[in-house]
Amino acid sequence: MQTLTHEDVVVLLTSISIMLLASRMFAELGRKFKLPVVMGEMIMGIILGPSIIGYFFPGFFSHFFPETGNVAISMNAITQISVVMLLFVAGMEVQLPVVLKQGRLAVYTSLTSLAIPFTIGFWLTWYLPDFFHLQNTNSHVIFSVFFGTAMAISALPVIARILMDMNLYRTRLGMLIMASAMFNDLVGWLIFSIVLAMIDHQGVGANLGLTIFYVMAFGVFMLTIGRKLLSKSLPFIQTKLSWPGGVLAFALGLCFLCAAFTEAMGVHAILGAFIMGIALGDSVHLNERAREIIHQFVTNIFAPLFFVNIGLHINFVAHFNLPLILVVLVIASIGKIGGAWIGAYMGGLDFRNSLAVGFGMNARGAMEILLGTIAFKAGIIDPDLFVALIIMALLTSISSAPLIKWAMQKDKF
Repeated sequence: MQTLTHEDVVVLLTSISIMLLASRMFAELGRKFKLPVVMGEMIMGIILGPSIIGYFFPGFFSHFFPETGNVAISMNAITQISVVMLLFVAGMEVQLPVVLKQGRLAVYTSLTSLAIPFTIGFWLTWYLPDFFHLQNTNSHVIFSVFFGTAMAISALPVIARILMDMNLYRTRLGMLIMASAMFNDLVGWLIFSIVLAMIDHQGVGANLGLTIFYVMAFGVFMLTIGRKLLSKSLPFIQTKLSWPGGVLAFALGLCFLCAAFTEAMGVHAILGAFIMGIALGDSVHLNERAREIIHQFVTNIFAPLFFVNIGLHINFVAHFNLPLILVVLVIASIGKIGGAWIGAYMGGLDFRNSLAVGFGMNARGAMEILLGTIAFKAGIIDPDLFVALIIMALLTSISSAPLIKWAMQKDKF
């Protein structure tokens, strides 16, 4: 049996230590300037990666962050686990009753904020594939569907944090933004999971149809019967098993089981984790302390490892394509802000509040970065477009709160 050597273990543990400590210090520094934590983690990854440290100190970089070998394989496994756990936590943020309670207004806002940016993204990449760096003409449809999804998806954790900081989370406006973002993420990740399945099946054939059927059946089961079974079992688990270890083991064990199930079906493991997160997090019986422990455990240990790791595998300086970045930023912002504004206005909100909803929905953050990373590793997009998506996600996250404040100043309209 092949195992890590003594030197491999030393290098792996040292690299993990560097990633966690450095990203935490940089994230805390960023908080002083009210920047998202994920931005600090991403920037530290860029600093440690080939863009800076790898360029000036190639020996240090290749030793602690090798591209091949046992350490690289081990780090890839840790990254895969991190992705699964991140989507599980993101799913726990989705509360289906909140979506349903918003009624017609949420339906309009959700649909237009999803359909309009998706359509714009799809058709632009369909008719201008060379500008967006289409790599394989045989996967043109997959590429366009992915880009449309990337333009349509929001970032629930970032949006929730912004609304809390602005004391808008419990308001009607805040609940509308959250409900619409929840719907966007749910549909967006379903579409993206199908895109990944299309890569394996080349987009056609009975196998793809069967995979989509399995995905839908799994989702419907987990969000109906499975959700109720989990809700009924939680009181027993939280009172009879040791605290908090019993709840953590139960939650993460089911997370990995569902992730393995969807991966076995030919769909990425993230979908199983995401749906499991929705089913578990939606229960009224889930202890808030347990929810917070899971959230803190994942976001402060596994999330930094994932986001720092992004910068270790791509040279952001060499692949900084300004025209492409600007176009992606404009497309994403116009499609999302405009789509959400139209839906909210149609639903009965006034111009000012509808615009605030659009600005709130435009925050992409961690989910967009996660989406782009998976697509990049799957070979759907090239490094230039990946960098453009990362920068777009960071800029929209930073600008969301100031734009909401501006839109809600009554004297502006």
